[in-house]
Amino acid sequence: MDELPPFMQAGQLLARGVCRHLLSHNFTSLEEFVPERGKRVDVMALGPKGEIWVIECKSCREDYMADHKWRGYLEWCDRFFWAVDAQFPLELLPDETGLIMADAYGAEVVRMGPESKLAAARRKKITLKFARDVALRHQRLRDPRA
Repeated sequence: MDELPPFMQAGQLLARGVCRHLLSHNFTSLEEFVPERGKRVDVMALGPKGEIWVIECKSCREDYMADHKWRGYLEWCDRFFWAVDAQFPLELLPDETGLIMADAYGAEVVRMGPESKLAAARRKKITLKFARDVALRHQRLRDPRA
């Protein structure tokens, strides 16, 4: 197995596994995506048919209980998921949301989130922002002084 970076926190490790799993289904993903000011989703994923998923990674009960903003993310995606590890108390999670079981190395979709199609204008806006954010992050990796 590959070695984990020592600086990654529990939620970041879950996000890593989620992103790996999504890539195996031809979804590209971006961690810590800001769809608009005041909102930051753990993982935004763009599917091969243009579908947009939001995945919130929760490492423990306290992490979940402190999150009061998640309903505001529903307007930015076609499907919403929680990603948690095997020790997470699943009874806390709303049944009307998707569920992904994850660890640092992979994940599995346990319950598909219900589909709520984005309006065309919102889809265009978020897809363009996703593309620009990815390009900017890539440029910063290649040229940190840019």
